[in-house]
Amino acid sequence: MRLFLLEWTRIQARFARFTFLRKRGFCMKLIWTEGELGEGLRCYRAQEFFAAHEHWEGVWLRSKEPEKNFLQGLIQVAAAFHHLQRDNPRGTRSLLHRARLRLERYPNCFRGIDVASLCREIDEWLQALEAGTATLGRSYPSLHHDRQHGFNGSSHRKRDKG
Repeated sequence: MRLFLLEWTRIQARFARFTFLRKRGFCMKLIWTEGELGEGLRCYRAQEFFAAHEHWEGVWLRSKEPEKNFLQGLIQVAAAFHHLQRDNPRGTRSLLHRARLRLERYPNCFRGIDVASLCREIDEWLQALEAGTATLGRSYPSLHHDRQHGFNGSSHRKRDKG
């Protein structure tokens, strides 16, 4: 029970911080259907992870908190799978772990991205990489976007050879 209360208090504090920032106009809107974010999302879903990283990095450089840290987490996810495509599972594991630590600070849905789902999928990948089990055929983590925010695609493509 004590652990539950501690976690609940942490969630409330996180929500209060984002509410405070949003009310004061510090939060920027992330539009995932156009521009660099939209193109990065398209690249990510096409398994063009390096290109996704590049598109998002341009937005990240101009961002302020809390979006800056959030985008950095997404960039780390894309970079992690670029490492995997280049046969570097150690780099993949390291970047996914760092991305997970960044993303876990955010609410279940942040700026239209389903963070809770993404974190669960990252956890599954980390477990597979730690266990040394095959990653071939495993679906890359999806970036589920809230349809209300204008995008209804998903990326349930599996990892291909090569």
